[in-house]
Amino acid sequence: MRILLAVSGGIDSMYLANRAPELFPGARFAVVHCNFALRGTESDGDEAFVREWSARHGLDCFVERFDTRAYAAQHGVSIEMAARELRYAWFAQLCRERGFDAVAVAHNADDNAETLLLNLLRGTGTRGLRGMGDRPGIVRPLLDTPRAAIRSWMEEHGCTWREDSTNADSTPRRNRIRNEVFPVFARINPAFVRTLGEDMQRIAQVDDIADAWFRSVREGLTTEDGAVRIPAVLALEHWEYALWRLLEDCSLSGPTFGKLVGLLRRYRTEPRGTVTIGGKTFEGTGHVVRIEKELIIIQ
Repeated sequence: MRILLAVSGGIDSMYLANRAPELFPGARFAVVHCNFALRGTESDGDEAFVREWSARHGLDCFVERFDTRAYAAQHGVSIEMAARELRYAWFAQLCRERGFDAVAVAHNADDNAETLLLNLLRGTGTRGLRGMGDRPGIVRPLLDTPRAAIRSWMEEHGCTWREDSTNADSTPRRNRIRNEVFPVFARINPAFVRTLGEDMQRIAQVDDIADAWFRSVREGLTTEDGAVRIPAVLALEHWEYALWRLLEDCSLSGPTFGKLVGLLRRYRTEPRGTVTIGGKTFEGTGHVVRIEKELIIIQ
């Protein structure tokens, strides 16, 4: 197996790099580093550090420099989202062109807990409660490893890493959770990261069951054109969940989806003909959901 190690130079990715032979016995490795050019000389210092470490350990090192701010402005996304899109697109390209089986990234148990809280605060379906996990071409071997254990091992073994000065800035939501919220949680439950991780595993199991049910009833819920058949959906015991799954790609906000559910709930329970649903529209991100007769049309 050939694995690319995504190494930023920070403590988590350097832990991944140093322990890769134990995490992936028998695999062959190369290093991949993204320079997002967001922190000036500090970003360049990270690149030089990763190049030097890779050379010292006899590993090929692939480096790409991105104009992240320009990409974010061009595509109308945040800097964080721009960096995410740029790096994963490049990872996929490298795997295709260089014949790597997967990219290993250093997200740890604390990162997973942060993601869970961010999803909860933003509003999410059950998928957002599962936390992070492996996906095609991407493996996350450290999701069960807390940040404190990573630091302890690195210090004990005299390993070096680079500190990202922006981690101390609590303006970004993830940093605010990490720097301000997590210390409060730790005082309430010192093992809260492990507890949340176990909860996410149980939620993932329940979500798998719900997904299996949805797939078993999905046939006949939509027309050939993709319109949702309202009577077929309302006949289901768990029709609200089925409706959410059918419309989840429309990115309706929680309140907007709630208005749609409230309308259909009245249509389902009140005397026939007393609730008019035709002509109602509900707007999502890039989509408009419109009801015509007893069909939900997605535009």
